[in-house]
Amino acid sequence: MPYVTFHKDLTRVKTKLAFNLTKRQLICFGAGLLIGVPAYFLCRGALGNEGAVVVMMILMLPAFITALYERDGMPLEKILKHVLTARVRLRQRPYKTENIYEYLQGRTDAIERGGKARGYQAGGAGVKNGSTGAKEKR
Repeated sequence: MPYVTFHKDLTRVKTKLAFNLTKRQLICFGAGLLIGVPAYFLCRGALGNEGAVVVMMILMLPAFITALYERDGMPLEKILKHVLTARVRLRQRPYKTENIYEYLQGRTDAIERGGKARGYQAGGAGVKNGSTGAKEKR
């Protein structure tokens, strides 16, 4: 009895249009050809055939890499976008956390002294009144 193999993970299956290439790959290869072929004809007179071919390959290479490279299901342009946003993003955090351990340390110090935890805000804010939040030396 003949068997047919198929992908078990159907999310990785891509629709092929022509020449067993996806639409994205066809667009990238077409863009590479539109850049490389005119560059070859323009450089052929000045550089000769070998030099013009090298220039054409260098100009077409980014489009071909963009068409073929894929990692973890993401194409190259998405990966580059994520890398650039991670590098360019502001280093300042958009939120501020409360240090509950500093609040608990202040409560523990006050209990060890035998009194109430005076000087701390009610509601567990964790910062002494008039303090910057840094632990003070005694």
